[in-house]
Amino acid sequence: MQKLFLSCLIIVICNLSLHAQSYIGHSIDNYSGVHGIILNPSSVVDGRMRTDINISSVSVFGGSDYFAIDLDNLPEDGDSFSFEDDLDKYPKEDNQFFLNVDALGPSVMFNLSPKHSIGITTRARTFLNFNNLNGRLYEDLSDGFSSSDSYDFQMKNYTGTIHAWGEFGVTYGRILLDKEIHFIKAGITLKYLLGGGSAFSSTPQLTGNFNGSSEILTSQGFLYYGNSLGFDPEDINFENTSSGFGGDLGFTYEYRIDTNLDTLSIKDNKYKLKLGLSVTDIGSISYDDSSLTTYRLTNSVNTQNFEDKSIEEILEENYDGEEQILSSRINLPTAIHFLADYNIRKHLYLSLNGSFSLIGNDWEQSNRVINTVTLTPRFETKIFSFYLPLGVRQYDDFSAGAGFRFGPLTVGSASALSLLLSDSSKTADVFLGLKVPIYQ
Repeated sequence: MQKLFLSCLIIVICNLSLHAQSYIGHSIDNYSGVHGIILNPSSVVDGRMRTDINISSVSVFGGSDYFAIDLDNLPEDGDSFSFEDDLDKYPKEDNQFFLNVDALGPSVMFNLSPKHSIGITTRARTFLNFNNLNGRLYEDLSDGFSSSDSYDFQMKNYTGTIHAWGEFGVTYGRILLDKEIHFIKAGITLKYLLGGGSAFSSTPQLTGNFNGSSEILTSQGFLYYGNSLGFDPEDINFENTSSGFGGDLGFTYEYRIDTNLDTLSIKDNKYKLKLGLSVTDIGSISYDDSSLTTYRLTNSVNTQNFEDKSIEEILEENYDGEEQILSSRINLPTAIHFLADYNIRKHLYLSLNGSFSLIGNDWEQSNRVINTVTLTPRFETKIFSFYLPLGVRQYDDFSAGAGFRFGPLTVGSASALSLLLSDSSKTADVFLGLKVPIYQ
């Protein structure tokens, strides 16, 4: 399982060299353009740009409450990084692992009229969730049961899902109400989903013990382990694809108190307070001919047999399994988002936004975002924006970062500062984007 997680991280690094809960801090910018559609599709209309063309962007967000990142412990002088030695670990009975990679490809948004706008987006996404994983058992499986300590373990409602898919989305936005001080707009995104494949596992309950003297692992329970046809998390491709449909829905309300609104043009932000609400990633992808193996884990096994073997090899060689071919359906990471953005004075804003999963961490064959609340002061102009997101994240106490937009370039991380200042950061993110903005 460690190899699986690290493989996904390697994929992330490769994607960075090539080209919600993505683009944290930037997506709330009034000049975020296409990136704003990802958080709330209503942002496509009444924007501050006539047209926005995204060339290529990528956002990576991942972490775990099992390990913490301390930059002081990272190797120096060219030494290689070791997952086992260079990260502090906090094993529990219900550790969580997650990874969200969101690559936004060629995309565009433009105005059809003053009240109607449209956007077209292309995205490639990979999600990883391991929920309620016993950290002590995971650690020993990773280290080859090198410890001589004996212990009992249990694992309840464990679920694990890795899913890769592509999206082609069409967004339509319309102004619903435009009075002197009240303004409401709405937007909807319809998506055609192209599934790249999935691997999934679960167990309702697993109990047992490890005898450090005899190196015998005794367990009782079942493990369900499956994947879509031809899916390999170490070599994700779209050769054996499936398809589906999904969507996002969003609304935005603006309270405008300026008595001279008629003197402001479409180039200007007119609100004192903006409120947004959206639901994203509604839908799922079904895969025919998926393989699901039920492993009966009631057995006593010498852990010396696990040496230099993958989790798949350990299961196949030591436990009885029954395979069946069936259709699997992978739920998208459906989430609800809110935004409150206050204009303190010209060019200076303070926003509060949150993202909350509508998928439970005990749902099988599903991905989920982690719950976050972020307070972001920002300085915003047409050409340049700078923001300082300060957030509270599930599995992590606090995160702080920084980012900027300068013309076509966007760079940022909502955790960069906390990574530098804290010795126990459990999440990390970074985003980078290049676009062609055409202003009003």
